Amino acid sequence: MFAKLKTSLNQNDNIQNPANRGFIQHYFFNQKNSAGFTIMELLVTIAIFAILATAMLASAQIVSRSTQVAREKTILSSLATNYLEIVRNMPYSQVGTIQGNPVGPLPDKPNAVTQAIGAYTYKVYYHVDYIDDPNDPNVAPGNPSYKQVKMSILNTGTNQITDFITTVVPKGLISNPNTGALQVTVINSQGQILSGANVNITYPTTSPYTYNLPDVTNNSGQVTEVGLPKAVNGYRIVATEPGYSVDQTYPITAQNLNPVHPDPTVNTSTITALTLSIDALATLNIKTLDSTCHQLSGINLNVAGAKLIGKTPNVLKFSNNYGSVNGLIGLSNIEWDTYTPTLLTGQSVIIYGTSPIQAITVLPGTTQTFTMILGSHSTANSLLVIVKDASSGSALENATVTLTNGASTIGTAYTGGSVWLQNDWSGGSGQTGWSTTTPNRYFQDNGKINVAAAGSVTLNKVGGVYPTATGTLESATFDTGTGATNYTILSWSPASQSASTTLEFQIAANNDNATWNYVGPDGTAGTYFTTPGQDMGSIIDNNQYFRYKVYLITKNTAITPVLTSVNSNFVTGCFTPGQVIFPGLTGGNGYNLSVSMPGYTTQNISAGTIAGNITQQILMSH
Repeated sequence: MFAKLKTSLNQNDNIQNPANRGFIQHYFFNQKNSAGFTIMELLVTIAIFAILATAMLASAQIVSRSTQVAREKTILSSLATNYLEIVRNMPYSQVGTIQGNPVGPLPDKPNAVTQAIGAYTYKVYYHVDYIDDPNDPNVAPGNPSYKQVKMSILNTGTNQITDFITTVVPKGLISNPNTGALQVTVINSQGQILSGANVNITYPTTSPYTYNLPDVTNNSGQVTEVGLPKAVNGYRIVATEPGYSVDQTYPITAQNLNPVHPDPTVNTSTITALTLSIDALATLNIKTLDSTCHQLSGINLNVAGAKLIGKTPNVLKFSNNYGSVNGLIGLSNIEWDTYTPTLLTGQSVIIYGTSPIQAITVLPGTTQTFTMILGSHSTANSLLVIVKDASSGSALENATVTLTNGASTIGTAYTGGSVWLQNDWSGGSGQTGWSTTTPNRYFQDNGKINVAAAGSVTLNKVGGVYPTATGTLESATFDTGTGATNYTILSWSPASQSASTTLEFQIAANNDNATWNYVGPDGTAGTYFTTPGQDMGSIIDNNQYFRYKVYLITKNTAITPVLTSVNSNFVTGCFTPGQVIFPGLTGGNGYNLSVSMPGYTTQNISAGTIAGNITQQILMSH
């Protein structure tokens, strides 16, 4: 082109020629602008194309989804039309499901009809209910006015369920005089109605069922099934809810002749009504400890609830045996009830007390603890005394309980804590720590006392007379199990001594089981406990290990003071409220109890015959 241009110029021979100059300017101007426009146009075109392509793709997706939704609606509409039309063309008496009530040929959920349409498979099933319209003047209460049919279509690919509901009204006669009705009310432990609770009714009570009717309670806490065939004790009803207990009806059997809730009977033209109770599940932890709060494993218990499923004879709803592991039996997911743990026979322990007393009421949805304090079964006879307020039934703490046999005082103890009782020293000295296997031994004496006679400590005669020098005996160490121990009452028997003789005590406690500083009531070594039943105060509290030291003194060489038992009461985390125990009894008759407490009338009663491990309850009145 440049060659052509040059030739043209040469031919014109005058570059200044206006025509030639215009041609040159026009050519270069157009060439410059044409090149720049092409680049910009390319960039703009690409951007516009990208935007348009994205919009077109989104539009295509929307169109695809809309088409899919429309197709799904068309399929559902077609299925609904076809399958509801089947219901509308059926005789009223036949409108029902295979396993439902009313019963009929329509497929229910377990027997759903499968339809494959396009890429998806659908399942079609029905649920039919009798509806009792209270505003229908032509129908007696409890009889159906019409049937309500719910047809469900499940898309198995999306798990989407679509429901269609219609009603079917009978022509002519609208009630069946040959059927009856069941009305089940579900309540909680407070007697409040529970809506949305699961209720399942089966008939007969053994498979294969003619009826299997799962339902949920309405806002009135009720499920009503009408049009049921009559049957004597033929229906099984079970009520439950996730996280809740189960209540149900029971068959009449040789083991349960009189169920509390027997499988109900349905009679024609009547409503059989019953109420079932369910509530949130709970947890009960049962601790098995010794009198020093140490864990006891391998303790075998029966745990029984108070609820009955049958009467005359009683049939318990809950009664099971358990063994403790690391001092614990954990019962989870149990029903609200009052539970009583008892020792199974043939074990080496007896019950020294429990907290709470004897039984525990477990509330719905809670976690509660029952503590059993157990002691050695080394003696065949014992007496556990429980002291309560007569009007309220609550345990009384710090009541004074004295057990006597004839003129002899066996011991005095105080309710509201634990007690260490020693009433035999005949095993002799030399034992550092007190043990339930050798409870008749002690640490040391000064050589002036006599423990040969089982059950007593006296001065030792020298040359036929009692020495006027003081005799002392220091107990072995008693381990309370925890440093968080509060010491309460120190008592001993006999409560009074012969003239010219005295018994005096000092106590010591520590947490190192090594430092023994004996003190009296004021916390110093110069004072002594001289009256049984004195409060030890707080002078040795918060110490785990305990000892006592007894001083036997006489001013008459013909008479000796006598010690037959020592009780040291203390409170730890395993106390037994309102209870005291007297172990190591010889058994038989002649035992009497005296129970006193400020503000209450003293009770003096016979303990009756003591043979084995006996429990006696004392009710105190103001």
